[in-house]
Amino acid sequence: MSAETVLDVGFAPARRGLAAVPGDGWLVSASGEAYGEWGKSLARVGPLSSVRGISRLVEVRFAELTTCPRWAALSLRWEAAGAGGGLFPVLDADLTLAPYGESASLLALAGVYRPPLGVVGAALDRVVLRRAAQATIGGFVTRVGEAVVKLSAPAQAV
Repeated sequence: MSAETVLDVGFAPARRGLAAVPGDGWLVSASGEAYGEWGKSLARVGPLSSVRGISRLVEVRFAELTTCPRWAALSLRWEAAGAGGGLFPVLDADLTLAPYGESASLLALAGVYRPPLGVVGAALDRVVLRRAAQATIGGFVTRVGEAVVKLSAPAQAV
C-alpha cells in the first residue's frame, strides 16, 4: 500500500509539523496517554467515513519521529478498535517526509496490511478489499498532510 501528497510548505517547517502530529489530538483522539513507545489516538477511517458499516473507528499508534537532514519518518500501526476489530485489516506503515523543490515537501506512506479472516480474507482482498484499503490510505495521507501544514505554521503571538 502506498500514497503520497505534495505539501505547500518547506521541509524544515513540515518536519516540525510531522513531529507534532502524534501528540496534537487531530485524529479525533480522546486519549493522549502513552502506549509503550507508541502514542495512542483514534481516527475514523473508510472510503465513506459517515456511512454506517463502511467506516470503522481505528486505533493509530505512532513510533517516535526519526529524522535526517534530507528526510523524516514516522512509523505507524492502525487497527480497528473495540469488539469485532479482528474483522478489519491491520496496517503497518512508514510516513516519510522529504523536500520537494525549494518550498514544498513530499509526504509519502508506504506500508503493508494484513487482511482479516485468513484465506477468506485473502480472497476478498483480491476482489474488493485492496481497492477500499487504497482509497482509505489515500484519504489518510491527505488528512495527515493537512495536519502537517497546519501544525507547521508559526505560533500566533498573543
